[in-house]
Amino acid sequence: MKRIDTGRVVIIGAGLAAHYAALNLAPRPVLMISPEPLGEGASSAWAQGGVAAAMNPADSAAAHARDTVQAGAGTVDAQVAQAVADEARTHILNLTGLGTPFDRTPEGGYLMSREAAHSFARVVRVRGDQAGAEIMRALTAQVRAAAHIQVLEGMMATSLEVASGTVCGVEVVHCMNGLSAPCLIRGAAVLLAGGGSGGLYALTTNPPRVRGQVIGMAARAGAVIADAEFVQFHPTAIDCGLDPAPLATEALRGEGAILINRLGIRFMQDAHPDAELAPRDIVARAVFAQTQAGLAPALDTRTALGKRLLRDFPAVATACKKAGMNPLVSPIPVAAAAHYHMGGIATDAAGRTSLEGLWACGEVASTGLHGANRLASNGLLEALVYGRRCAMDIDAALGPVTGHQAGICMPDMPADALPRADLVAQLRYAMTNGAGVIRTARGLQDTLSNIAQIEATQPDSVPLSNMTATAALITAAALDRRESRGAHFRSDHPESDGPTGTRSFLTLTDARADVRLETT
Repeated sequence: MKRIDTGRVVIIGAGLAAHYAALNLAPRPVLMISPEPLGEGASSAWAQGGVAAAMNPADSAAAHARDTVQAGAGTVDAQVAQAVADEARTHILNLTGLGTPFDRTPEGGYLMSREAAHSFARVVRVRGDQAGAEIMRALTAQVRAAAHIQVLEGMMATSLEVASGTVCGVEVVHCMNGLSAPCLIRGAAVLLAGGGSGGLYALTTNPPRVRGQVIGMAARAGAVIADAEFVQFHPTAIDCGLDPAPLATEALRGEGAILINRLGIRFMQDAHPDAELAPRDIVARAVFAQTQAGLAPALDTRTALGKRLLRDFPAVATACKKAGMNPLVSPIPVAAAAHYHMGGIATDAAGRTSLEGLWACGEVASTGLHGANRLASNGLLEALVYGRRCAMDIDAALGPVTGHQAGICMPDMPADALPRADLVAQLRYAMTNGAGVIRTARGLQDTLSNIAQIEATQPDSVPLSNMTATAALITAAALDRRESRGAHFRSDHPESDGPTGTRSFLTLTDARADVRLETT
């Protein structure tokens, strides 16, 4: 295997957390590894809602933290929630300074939306549903102009090199036109910021490459994974047959849009006192139940927004138009789709993982903020808070910057086999059917067996092994949690074990032990 040594900090990923960490590491030399052209293909750019922050004087960080804890169904780390909420305002002001054109009132204040389970309108947005895209556009321009950052586009990380318990490098492959053989890059430190796991499911709102590979890569190296069972399903993915499914942002319900079925019956009022603004897990299960019953759930924006939808929510309007729908005339068909992974690589308050020399931030990490059910628009906020924290901790750990670090040049690498498309499809359908919105022991056991068979069919595909590793962790953790809590719902254990619960911590060795138990 070809090898490159560099004194740069290697960042895996190119979403909000990766961008923000890279910028905050200045002037320390950074190498970003991005599968797609910078600014494309990351979940951050697809985020519609915005960033949760108590910007209104009538609101407070304490209230934001309380809402986060309450939405998290008993497993949020309250100290983490308070610390993150306390930082939120600073990051909004910083993003504004970096060029993000947040929506403003005529008086110059920030225009905010209310989303599910928030007690206040505190989601800072851009052009209604363009927050992720506009924040990423502003940060990408900053990264492109930063002298300390080198970006390798069209490259994907596949494995970590670990020596004596310390991460000292990462194997990468070309991935724009097929896959190449790997090349080992050894850097000063490694930061994982490579997204979540929603694409492991057949119905998802995540970009095509976001299929749990980075969590799997860390797990295969021995990292501890936390809260893997908690996968959030967004209740209003637009049900139009596209993969991935376009998203009808929660802000629409914040503006008064309602959920109805094909009979015209509004069903959320009987499901929860907050109706359409109930926590996401409750709305998702209600939508899923309507779908399973053949009642075709839909989001009706006609009365609440009318033509204003076209102006204030351009992403939704464009998605409807491409799908041949007119939301001004008919409700938008919706379904519950895998959206966000609350679980991930376990980190401490500085973003350090269980492996020396390895940090993680963004959706790939599990910090204790989200618990069993992420509060809406806390995802981008967490990426900002921990992106900066990781940068600060890495900088402190490495000491003063000394000398110039030249950019690296990737060598030519021979072609290698792609993961078989039929096996990836089988994996995604197995996860949807057995580890989806509603789970049972039998379904989870069958899913573990399917994962093991898929992995055994193409054992030489490292990218596929990364996906199956994450799938096994999610499924094993869901099998181990014999209760229902937040986004994790077991119909054979429909009650929670009390108002507070415990976080789960699992290694890949633990998960594979479950696979062996269930297949013998």
